[in-house]
Amino acid sequence: MRAIVWALLVMMTPLAAQRGVPSRGEISAMERSFDQRLQRFSFEAPMELLGMTRGLYLPAYGAVFTAEVNLVQTPGISPFRPAISKEDVARIRAAKVKRLPELKTMMREMLLTSAGSLDRLPLDEHMVLGVSLFYSSWEESAGLPRVITMQAQKRALLDVATNRMARTSLNSIIQTREEQ
Repeated sequence: MRAIVWALLVMMTPLAAQRGVPSRGEISAMERSFDQRLQRFSFEAPMELLGMTRGLYLPAYGAVFTAEVNLVQTPGISPFRPAISKEDVARIRAAKVKRLPELKTMMREMLLTSAGSLDRLPLDEHMVLGVSLFYSSWEESAGLPRVITMQAQKRALLDVATNRMARTSLNSIIQTREEQ
């Protein structure tokens, strides 16, 4: 009888280990989901997704996703437009300042929904989303973040998603960091 129990434990160990590690397919699905959310953010004033979202699983830490976006589509300098006017620079800066809180809200939502999608990510590991923001050389970007990183433990995100914790607790659950 003892031999049967040991044999069952040995056979089940690989299954338990597989359950705790997200597959490349699961990570890829989250990458596509993040890309779609960023691309569909606004039809009137879309964000530019520069490259595709990249994700990876770090054993004993969690799932990390990164993307690079331009908050507002901006004109380029060309022979037909050799300079950007001061009015356009100010208008683009104002649009980006307005868009930052909207991006942060979307990032929080993306973390919240992705926690439920990565089934095999252990509850005590983290979900991380980092967004690098693009600025043209002619833009006035002083005081605006270059990178926004948000991270939270999967268990806490699931507690909010399943209403075991109030949605208002997201600000204390998700650690947000901005780099200039």
